[in-house]
Amino acid sequence: RAVVVRWTVLAAALALLNLSLTFVNVWPTLFVRLTGAVSIETALLVLVMVLIRVWIGPPSRTALRTLGVLWVFLVVGRYADVTTRSLYGRDINLYWDVRYMPDVSSMLAVVAEPWMVAAVVAGALLLPLVAYVLIRWALGCVSDATHDRWARRALTAMAAAVLACGIAQRVDARIPEVLEIAAPVTPVFMNQARRFVYELSGAGVRALPPATPITSDLARVRGADVFLIFIESYGQVSWDRPAFVTALASSRARLEAAIRDTGREVVSASVESSTFGGESWLAHISLLTGADVRDQDTNVRLMAQPRDTMVTAFARQGYRTVAVMPGLQREWPEGRFYRFDQVYGAHELDYRGPPFGWWDITDQYVFARLDALLGGRRSGQPLFVFFPTISTHTPFTPTPPYQPDWKRILTATPYDADTLDRAWSQPPDWLNLGPGYTQALDYIHATLAGYLRLHARRDFVMILVGDHQPPAAVSGEHASWDVPVHVITSRRELLDRLLQKGFRKGLAPTTQPLMKINAMLPVLLDGFGEVSSNLAAHR
Repeated sequence: RAVVVRWTVLAAALALLNLSLTFVNVWPTLFVRLTGAVSIETALLVLVMVLIRVWIGPPSRTALRTLGVLWVFLVVGRYADVTTRSLYGRDINLYWDVRYMPDVSSMLAVVAEPWMVAAVVAGALLLPLVAYVLIRWALGCVSDATHDRWARRALTAMAAAVLACGIAQRVDARIPEVLEIAAPVTPVFMNQARRFVYELSGAGVRALPPATPITSDLARVRGADVFLIFIESYGQVSWDRPAFVTALASSRARLEAAIRDTGREVVSASVESSTFGGESWLAHISLLTGADVRDQDTNVRLMAQPRDTMVTAFARQGYRTVAVMPGLQREWPEGRFYRFDQVYGAHELDYRGPPFGWWDITDQYVFARLDALLGGRRSGQPLFVFFPTISTHTPFTPTPPYQPDWKRILTATPYDADTLDRAWSQPPDWLNLGPGYTQALDYIHATLAGYLRLHARRDFVMILVGDHQPPAAVSGEHASWDVPVHVITSRRELLDRLLQKGFRKGLAPTTQPLMKINAMLPVLLDGFGEVSSNLAAHR
């Protein structure tokens, strides 16, 4: 009976070690589920412990404690890897992304329920400790078992079989049908270390292509104000998923009516963004420079060089260039790269209404405040306005109500009490963010339609671009990186030029992306006027 107990305990210890590195994410949550896969790291650990017992002797308690701590790091790495890819939609680059984690955590803490924040903090502190206790026990069980000759033979055979199967999978794709080998965790840490070395060595800076001039005479938009508006989390999924299409049909119809009733037209397309689920600034700089910027390291390298952008192209033709950035709550030294004439951040916008989300400010207020700040125009100088919206940011609720009275939106009480209470009473449903997503897009549709009607006689070109798809928790697993693009104007020549490039009439974008988002810069500049530039090096 004692023998049965020993073998049962050993089997439980091995199962625990294996399961700790083979779990997968339960989409779209922070939870995980166990799998029947086998861990390469567990097999290597068992083989090493057997060899150490044979060659050196039993490991000390200090060695087992150290190994337990290292194993917990592997478990945390596995959790971070499967969870971030499931929720965020892409891998995380610790060299650049870790600096934004406090801001993201603070943002989500503002909109989450206090008990949820407390549970996440408690879990982050307690779960690694619980994991260490269990893992230390399992390691001790395996170490004790290696004292027995028959157990050593069994463990060696098991480990060798798993390692052989893992190697064979590299050669023959049919092997996983026999035994599923989980993706090892160690390469995740190795890849992050490689990225650190790459950036610290300066190799990334040396890899950038040379800067080239970007110019256009802007003849087809001359005299018109030009708005480049990046709509936060506006992805192609909002046009592809039937549930979203149905939910958004009414607000889209009202937006199209506003375009038509004000004597304007719209052409649309789909393009592939340079980011997914976040890091909007990568999409911004890709479009504005024509360079394909898909990670923060490329972004920083690019901004370290003097380069022409869409901003400088408009400035050369006498435009006053303005950045309106409601999400900007601190100094933005990187903004000097773009050479805007004026940058309006949260401080300059001076929002005093009720707060919504992490940034407080609403998109409708920003549009109204922009009119007040710029006063139309200065000495007849046309405007180029860059505006990344924020009201459709994850987790999408509470969503601001649309206020038909645009004058009231600038006051400290832009909404009636009951309207405000209804908006605030809609906390995020973290397991189903889809309804909140469509509600947020309804709001931006209403805001855009209202602004178009408010300026029915104003000659302007409005370019609406999705910065990226919503996080994978909304867009789903394996979603594309595609985003819609709309150009709204009464300038017929511009619209015809874009139709020649593959855009289609109406608000519905093309079903397939026409190009990458950075390649849209020369297309837009060509639509704006005669182009004299060489963007090939940026593509």
